Amino acid sequence: MSTVIITAALTGPIATKDDNPALPTSPEEIAVSAKGAYEAGAAIVHVHLRDAQGRPTAHLDVARRVVEAIGEACPEVIIQLSTGAGLEVPYEDRMKIAEARPAMATLNPCTMTFGTGEFRNPPHQMRTLAARMMELGIKPELEIYDTGHLEMGLALLHEGLLAEPLQVSFVMGVRGGMPADPALLSYLVAHLPSGTNWQVIGVGKANLPMTSIGLAMGGNARTGLEDTLMLEKGRPATSNAELVARLVGVARMLQREPATVAEVVDILKLPSTPGRAG
Repeated sequence: MSTVIITAALTGPIATKDDNPALPTSPEEIAVSAKGAYEAGAAIVHVHLRDAQGRPTAHLDVARRVVEAIGEACPEVIIQLSTGAGLEVPYEDRMKIAEARPAMATLNPCTMTFGTGEFRNPPHQMRTLAARMMELGIKPELEIYDTGHLEMGLALLHEGLLAEPLQVSFVMGVRGGMPADPALLSYLVAHLPSGTNWQVIGVGKANLPMTSIGLAMGGNARTGLEDTLMLEKGRPATSNAELVARLVGVARMLQREPATVAEVVDILKLPSTPGRAG
């Protein structure tokens, strides 16, 4: 039976507790949710930061509080902070998230239309962030929202701003990015360097179908309240752990077993201390 890296995206930058009361926003809630997701089978927790009012933030003090809270509640799990933060958060502030020194952090290679907003990732600052993550020993996860974003990501590899093995997420279903289309996923996977670790992120109603297809193709998978607030039509998810458990069930039906944290550390060449960079 092959292994699969399961990631739980706990919060995201858009949904609120009005959308789903189970959404964790405070450092303490995020830590409890991370523990539940880990116990359900996730080796990595992907975290967006929220301020005291539940709004997206990139404040370094909040980042450090979240990393510390997760480390206390669940020291085994691998922490991946999002440098995407939120559409209204200045990029210069987003860059500071790396200073919390998580084991992993996201890197978005391109600016794009995101729904009715603009997701800014200026080329010069983005490269500066990539260089700083490399200096700190933080493993970047390339967030690929459209086909051209992969070309930019591979350019970073050739420039020496990324190191193999790459960790890549294909985000499908965001308006302004690529649709949730298996043919596009197949095209993108075919253009990855050998040995790349990849996962598909299906947004909203595309979550379960696209993650299932990705699993069947040999990729890894992500779920959580950032990606979908619903367990099924008309039935909101009650926790991130519930969504992770569902995804683990799909993986096992495909004869794939969730990777342990130790296995993920080896596969992705992460620091020996899972939560933090070296």
